[in-house]
Amino acid sequence: MPVAFEGPDQVNWICKPFDVLAPAELYQVLRLRSEVFVVEQNCPYLDEDNRDQESWHLMGFAGDILVAYCRILPPGLGFSELSIGRVVSSPLVRRKGIGRPLMLNAIRNAWEIFGRQDIRIGAQFYLVDFYASVGFSREGEIYLEDDIEHVEMCLKA
Repeated sequence: MPVAFEGPDQVNWICKPFDVLAPAELYQVLRLRSEVFVVEQNCPYLDEDNRDQESWHLMGFAGDILVAYCRILPPGLGFSELSIGRVVSSPLVRRKGIGRPLMLNAIRNAWEIFGRQDIRIGAQFYLVDFYASVGFSREGEIYLEDDIEHVEMCLKA
């Protein structure tokens, strides 16, 4: 499905807790995550991990199409620190500058919701430089998660 997208300035950002997501929003979130994390990355693991219900969901829409997404996990749910996960951009808009605004919005929303504190992520290893460009620092060694190399990174408050 083609989407009219000329850049991240066109994106409408919405951040909601799970229990107020509209069914159509939840469907688009789960579809995009499945499209990328299961099908594209050939990773036959269950994406729904019972953390969505306690998380906030940042969605970037171009018109009615979800083009970018991540979830914001409260401290203690993913890591002991506040966390951002399931960071994904749609293949429809990839390489068009959506990743940086997604992460900057995620950081801003995380701090608005939970207060300014450290944020820890489990980054796919090939994206270390990208996450470093928005302030995260690598911590620890490479580990496998769902057969994909990851490394922990932290953004200090």
